[in-house]
Amino acid sequence: MKKVVLISQYTPGPLFERSLRSFATSLLVEDIVVVSERPVHLDVPRRRLLEADPIQSKRTLSMILDDVKTEYILFLPGPGKVLMEPGALERMLEAAALTRAGIVYSDYYGEEEKGRALHPLNDCQLGSVRDDFDFGAMMLFSTAAVRDAMKRYGAIPDVRHAGLYDLRLKVSIDNPVHHLAEPLYSVIAADELSGDDRLFSYVDPRNEAIQKEMETVFTDHLKRIGAYLPPNNLQQARKKRKAFPAEASVIISVRNRRGTIADAVQSALSQEANFAFNIIVVDNHSTDGTTAVLSGLAAQHPVLKHIIPARTDLGIGGCWNEALYSQDCGRYAVQLDSDDLYINESSLQRIVDRLREGRYAMVVGSYTIVNERLEEMPQGLIDHREWTDANGHNNALRINGLGAPRAFDTEIMRGIGFLNVSYGEDYAAALRICREYRIGRIFESLYLCRRWSGNTDAALSTEAANKNDAFKDTIRTEEILARKKINAGAKGSRAQKAK
Repeated sequence: MKKVVLISQYTPGPLFERSLRSFATSLLVEDIVVVSERPVHLDVPRRRLLEADPIQSKRTLSMILDDVKTEYILFLPGPGKVLMEPGALERMLEAAALTRAGIVYSDYYGEEEKGRALHPLNDCQLGSVRDDFDFGAMMLFSTAAVRDAMKRYGAIPDVRHAGLYDLRLKVSIDNPVHHLAEPLYSVIAADELSGDDRLFSYVDPRNEAIQKEMETVFTDHLKRIGAYLPPNNLQQARKKRKAFPAEASVIISVRNRRGTIADAVQSALSQEANFAFNIIVVDNHSTDGTTAVLSGLAAQHPVLKHIIPARTDLGIGGCWNEALYSQDCGRYAVQLDSDDLYINESSLQRIVDRLREGRYAMVVGSYTIVNERLEEMPQGLIDHREWTDANGHNNALRINGLGAPRAFDTEIMRGIGFLNVSYGEDYAAALRICREYRIGRIFESLYLCRRWSGNTDAALSTEAANKNDAFKDTIRTEEILARKKINAGAKGSRAQKAK
């Protein structure tokens, strides 16, 4: 039977030893290597202590890989305590052999205060390239696949945080990544980040060094698979274009926001600008009185265009299309959510100025998270400073969003359109735009994003979060394929000219 070496990051407490003993009883586990930055005593059979940096570092991974003599490596890189279910390793090894996978992972049970809960995971696809893609607490690597990948694509770079990310990306290029949709172990979780802390961890300034490493590793991955786009190929918006009824339109998509829609509209109406603008509110068949509020406001303010779509199957993206393709839409289409506010009267002017001066197809600002009383909340300012003009269009495939408020060159966006969905429509549009065009940024806060029980995404169920993540992975998959096609076409053209 194929043997496994277990690599586990040390975490203090008696549950850690219990976790390791659940593996030590298996005849399939030849060796247990515990990685710790300081000496620790563990009463566990067949365990070795490796005093080193965390598992994710190049130095530690190199020491591990140089020493491996088994056919498979089982990584437990996180702080959670893992308890293996009976027959789990046998099942993972069987799947690895049948599928010839480079990586195998499975669903698991979470041991929580309210009891045991199933934690299903998503299938890994071409676009599952986020560094925080959830593989659970156990990842089984084929040693042969690891060594082939490193021979073909190079050793792990000199990183402290992104080594395991680099390794799994390299292995995934030529080998299947197989997901067993069955729970094979239990996790007694360590303290986890709150929903918002987890959602915005990649824009937290404290994580800047980590994110720089992840971006470097990911950019190299795009180059290896032929999906990297150099910045000098990006276009600017055209100067001479057709006439529009206004220079800008503030677009608000709304359904059942009677308590907040008037504030949002008043925020748009209060904008002071040296150009003509209007406000287009697409009322997606509200049933709570929102329609009456908007009708009253539209009667008082002719610049407010109140649209009720003929279609009843529209998501947020579909509502945006209603506004974008309407005869009232201005040269620039600027986002405002139905429960949010611009930070002051100059936000619209600043956005349009940025669009004009850079001839950008899209501009993304920054926002501040506030509560219902408009008091600042953690994480505070979300400014996405991970974006750079040189590589933002590539790194956008790794992160989960670009920020807000978002504004678009209407003529360009009409040639693209939004997906008719209510999650990820803005991210898909941004990826499609930055495949060809330059995107501008404003890193100062322009916008107040109100957190309240009706809009927060911090309390999603596991199933709902998985669905959202899988959808964005699909968007990334399609975008990576499109970018590979562009590069293949350019390479073919160069070869043809050389003949």
